[in-house]
Amino acid sequence: MQIQLPFNFIPLLLFSSFLFLLIKAWKNITKSKSSQEKYEKLLPSPPKLPVIGHLHHLVGAGLRHCALTRITQKFGPILHLHLGEVSAVIISSREAAKQVLKDQDPACADRPESIGTKLMWYNYKDIIFSPYNESWRQLRKICVTELLSAKNVKSFWFIRQDEVSRLIESLQSSSGPEGHAIDLTKMIIAFTSSITCRAAFGKVMRDRDTLIVMMKKGLTMAGGFELADLFPSSKLLNFLCWNKYKLLRMRRKMDKIIDAIIEEHELKQSGEFGGEDIIDVLLRMKENKQLTFPITNDHIKAVIFVSAS
Repeated sequence: MQIQLPFNFIPLLLFSSFLFLLIKAWKNITKSKSSQEKYEKLLPSPPKLPVIGHLHHLVGAGLRHCALTRITQKFGPILHLHLGEVSAVIISSREAAKQVLKDQDPACADRPESIGTKLMWYNYKDIIFSPYNESWRQLRKICVTELLSAKNVKSFWFIRQDEVSRLIESLQSSSGPEGHAIDLTKMIIAFTSSITCRAAFGKVMRDRDTLIVMMKKGLTMAGGFELADLFPSSKLLNFLCWNKYKLLRMRRKMDKIIDAIIEEHELKQSGEFGGEDIIDVLLRMKENKQLTFPITNDHIKAVIFVSAS
């Protein structure tokens, strides 16, 4: 038996779904209203709309930081904004920024979650976007004591000297007697990239240029506004976030290169000139059974991503 649906059934269904999402978002905002009242009492806030909050101040206003600058110039240097379901405090005063970044750093150290950063940084297993907790403190301690000590920094002097010599030779050979124009920006980027790769990975990677291009593209994709990030309780918006699937494909391609780097270091545990590089140290720490939070390959990949980007 064939069932025929009314002609206006599909528009009615879409409208009902949209109405359901609005009601659900409104309930979520109402639930979190009590926890946000303390900010509203202490901090000024521009006029807002139901459900979307203050998003209308940012939509169609050009670059986001320019829009935020205009808002703070109009309403004050410290503002409390509702970006959908997300509560945010905007700081544009140097004195207030010092309080947040220095004096009150532990209370403000957590980073907002987003689909892009979660995917590209392996579920926040890096140092930059990791939540401020014991796992982050352990990883930071490893980096400070094992990687950034005065002894290790001095051990890389030959790399810096060698790359500076290469840069000078390249400038001399590229200039020529006729004085052709030189793309100094490109050469400086290649210079810093080579130093980072040799210090972090033990050598200049074979697929370095490919990995850097993918990382730059991934960073651009992960740095944008996603509707699902502003309404994190909506599973439908999370499912319909097409950028998430693009980032997943991007990360799979990057994984192939990074996995090969890790495998190469596992087979040969030594960095350039016999010293340890970042991957060597993290692989050694991975075997340390006394760590409170075990180091995994995802931690290593996340640190590699941060180092190379």
